[in-house]
Amino acid sequence: MSTVRYVFAVLLVVGLPPGLLMWFIVHPFVGFWRRLGIKASLAVHTVVMVAGVIGLWLLRDPLLGPDLGTSWPLVGLGVALGVVAIHMGLARRKHLTFRILAGVPEFASAEEEQGRLLTEGPYARVRHPRYVEVTIATFAYAFIANYVGVYVLALVTPPLMHLIVLMEERELRDRFGEEYELYSARVPRYFPLTARGAANPRP
Repeated sequence: MSTVRYVFAVLLVVGLPPGLLMWFIVHPFVGFWRRLGIKASLAVHTVVMVAGVIGLWLLRDPLLGPDLGTSWPLVGLGVALGVVAIHMGLARRKHLTFRILAGVPEFASAEEEQGRLLTEGPYARVRHPRYVEVTIATFAYAFIANYVGVYVLALVTPPLMHLIVLMEERELRDRFGEEYELYSARVPRYFPLTARGAANPRP
């Protein structure tokens, strides 16, 4: 079990930070990436992602910190959260394509395909199911791995995700205008029970 926990821990500390960093590079500078073009932008971000993964792989053991050992109650909690995240992912993947995940709409110029606003399936209940899914999966990995460094990463993930969401929503308003305003008035960000009335269009 210690090997399984180590693998979970390494996957998280090596894979998650570059994925988060990508959006901090993309959303504030959408105009630059659209001028650069889809292919060039994807190439740059692929290089950044690969370099990040390699760098974190080389530093993986210091980043993991102390091993807190196998805790079967935490493993059970992690598995339960993992099942929830997988269920959310299966529902979400019918609508959020790999092309969108890769950032192509953000890289596309006005003359190119910039995608459409997702409002079906889980997007009819919350505006950002992918970020909820990743946050739940992050804690699932953390509970199973049970390393100090992984818990630190899990704790900083929700506020970082929220910052990414704020940047993404600003870009979506620029891209879709009133359509997104009406959508955000109707559908909450993260929790279905917090839906608001149309009288308050901004979150």
